[in-house]
Amino acid sequence: MLGRLLGRSPRLWWQVARPVLHPARAIGDKAKGAQDAALQTANPDYKVFKNDRRPTNFDKKVLVWAGRFKKEEDIPKHVSSEVLDAARNSVRIKVCYIMIALTLLGCLAMVITGKEAAKRDHTLLRMNIEKKAQWRAEVEKDEAAVGKPQ
Repeated sequence: MLGRLLGRSPRLWWQVARPVLHPARAIGDKAKGAQDAALQTANPDYKVFKNDRRPTNFDKKVLVWAGRFKKEEDIPKHVSSEVLDAARNSVRIKVCYIMIALTLLGCLAMVITGKEAAKRDHTLLRMNIEKKAQWRAEVEKDEAAVGKPQ
């Protein structure tokens, strides 16, 4: 019966079947259209693009730190995803450079402290020998204490 009402038009079938098969998509499209209409009334010169999105607080900090904007107040309500991706990539590179520098400083500090310890003859070998000598002395004391009462 539905087939007779709609005929053979695929567009009519799609308009009827889409809300039934994919209700979230149908509602989402209506909501997106309402959001676009609201943006048009707020700023008639601005056209909403498909890959524009509203930046989060973290995205705003990334955009400022990447140097795209001077202050968080300068960031518009909608930013393209390409700008966000470029800012994230530049921040990611800056973080990698900082991690490389910290790793090199840590290695340099370990080399310096290792050389100072070697000059004082404070090596792992010496520490292990002293520790084992202390353990042997404790064992000998325990054996001597156990041997006296008998």
